Amino acid sequence: MAHWTSAMGAAQLARLLGSQQERPAGPGTRRPPAYRALADGIRLLVLEGRVPVAARLPAERELALALSVSRTTVAAAYEALRTEGFLESRRGAGSWTAVPAGNPLPARGLEPLPPEALGSVIDLGCASLPAPEPWLTRAVQGALEELPPYAHTHGDYPAGLPALRSMIAERYTARGIPTMPEQIMVTTGAMGAIDAICHLFAGRGERIAVESPSYANILQLMREAGARLVPVAMADGLAGWDMDRWRQVLREAAPRLAYVVADFHNPTGALADDDQRRRLVDAARSAGSVLIADETMSELWLEEGFEGAMPRPVCGFDPAGSTVITVGSASKAFWAGMRIGWVRAAPDVIRSLVAARAYADLGTPVLEQLAVNWLFSTGGWEQAVELRREQARENRDALVAAVRRELPDWEFHVPQGGLTLWVRAGGLSGSRLAEAGERVGVRVPSGPRFGVDGAFEGYVRLPFTVGGAVAEEAATRLAAAAHLVRTGATGATEAPRTFVA
Repeated sequence: MAHWTSAMGAAQLARLLGSQQERPAGPGTRRPPAYRALADGIRLLVLEGRVPVAARLPAERELALALSVSRTTVAAAYEALRTEGFLESRRGAGSWTAVPAGNPLPARGLEPLPPEALGSVIDLGCASLPAPEPWLTRAVQGALEELPPYAHTHGDYPAGLPALRSMIAERYTARGIPTMPEQIMVTTGAMGAIDAICHLFAGRGERIAVESPSYANILQLMREAGARLVPVAMADGLAGWDMDRWRQVLREAAPRLAYVVADFHNPTGALADDDQRRRLVDAARSAGSVLIADETMSELWLEEGFEGAMPRPVCGFDPAGSTVITVGSASKAFWAGMRIGWVRAAPDVIRSLVAARAYADLGTPVLEQLAVNWLFSTGGWEQAVELRREQARENRDALVAAVRRELPDWEFHVPQGGLTLWVRAGGLSGSRLAEAGERVGVRVPSGPRFGVDGAFEGYVRLPFTVGGAVAEEAATRLAAAAHLVRTGATGATEAPRTFVA
């Protein structure tokens, strides 16, 4: 049985290699042999996630023809990659990309720091903002007023409170996607929703196609569920979705599930357009794969007047919910402490998810459901989310300006929405930056957390959770961490001073 999960064609690999910017050689530096340059190019593509780990590479003869080089050159490059741990081979199965054992995959998620630690450490690990008051307090007060009738019941609602299911269905209908309450299940956050979907559709050993990079905590959830993750690299420059790659992976790997964040993707902030969404749904339908569309960031557009420019929801191209299962949540758009999520799917899928819940968490807290329902029914949700957008926009602009000033060689696209900035760290190791950051008082997640099997070593993710003077101090500390990594400094460093926003 082959160990590869997707295939990279010779022409496709040649195009990716040709898109790499050649670094100018210094005075007196010899140009490397052709095989070495080819091996280095493939290695860089793997580390940046542009060629997924476990992707089958073309045969030596095919790649030699595509690159107009000798087969000996390709054979020597492949052998060098095998020696360095970036390629594995098996007779009859071909060769597929890998990462060396010395590049361990981070095993933990992005846990928030305890409040008592925030006085001396700036936490850029968790992409969550404080609650948008006064709306949290008002929602809880409104929920308490609605609670008495429910308190006289058993309190178990495996599918969710009927009132909230109806309200969520109405909101989809208002977006142009006719939806019945029977198509909605309320869950304990988006994580609870995706966990339930994975357990229903993808048993241990099943394949799940995921964007590369993707949301770290979801990747870890899927790993722990025993799934075999099939990474699909984002388009060149991480500017969006490569539909040819998606169609190829879905056709060849035949994953049971595919997971995408089409609305202000986490971590890149990219936004899929209507054509990409339509083609993605068509490809999933043709392959017989169920497509999970994560909408947790969908309302966090940060440009003025952007609401009318938002693409059609992914489920709009499959309104019956036979191919697309949509996941939404209050946790990103409102507050992470409001652990209310939901699933929109075909009624039979919802019934199966509800039935399986008897062996999981039984249901979602009633009081929190009532609070979200109060927000939806009174218009408080829209006002709270607008407050959240303003805060995230100000934080984004402050962080971008500070990073550009302190770290001018770091590269990124400024997203139009979402809560995260995906940064190429000027040739430095993201894992080493994360370690050095702990020493100088800034916590930042490294790129490999968002990849499959160690890709994206040269990246870090910066969320829009701090602004003003705190954003400036965060960038200053990141620059200090970068200096430590660049110079190879070791040993004790000055303890970070307490910073009060």
